Amino acid sequence: MMYHIPRAERAARMRDMLALMELTDFKDRIVKTYSGGMRRRLEIARGLLHRPRLLILDEPTVGLDPQTRNYIWQYVRQLREQFGTTIFMTTHYMDEAENCDRIAIIDRGGSIALDTPAGLKQMSGEDLIELETTEPTEAAQIIQKTVGITAVVAGSRLTLAVPDVEHATPPILSALMQAGLTVQALHIRQASLEDIFIKLTGRKIREEEGDKDQRRLAMRERGRL
Repeated sequence: MMYHIPRAERAARMRDMLALMELTDFKDRIVKTYSGGMRRRLEIARGLLHRPRLLILDEPTVGLDPQTRNYIWQYVRQLREQFGTTIFMTTHYMDEAENCDRIAIIDRGGSIALDTPAGLKQMSGEDLIELETTEPTEAAQIIQKTVGITAVVAGSRLTLAVPDVEHATPPILSALMQAGLTVQALHIRQASLEDIFIKLTGRKIREEEGDKDQRRLAMRERGRL
């Protein structure tokens, strides 16, 4: 009634939203008996009854286990595809931010970056090469001398930040092979959003944010938020 949903459509819309969120089998249960993930799905279902063009989600997966987080994101993507809903969301789970078309990084109350996920990753200007060898210290010295790239050694693993991984990898491997060293494993990865966040802010996501999550979840469960 508040959103002027026609009376003739209300029952069908409720039925559709419960089915979308896989809550049909629980529709007659008291909500306070729901799990945290079920309550979150119900919150999203309530917000979709009037088919909004814009849906604002404030940390929709806070305090949830990984499996339930994946379910929530499955539903969110379905909303965008099925209803064409624009979704504005806050999160500090960097892997979740990957799902967004555009990301704004907020630090200490101000926006310090705004771009697509791919655009943000390009801000680092570097890719990472990780390789394992039985002689990591010697390998690092050889790479520094022949290629001019400084490697970070941790156990048997070397990590190298390079501007162009396609051009940097062959001479690194060639130098190690000529020195008689064996590369046991090689992994190449693009800079992640976590890497970019650290580069821009100088630190990881603050641990107190996780503590805040738990406080907010507890307040929700007690009906205070």
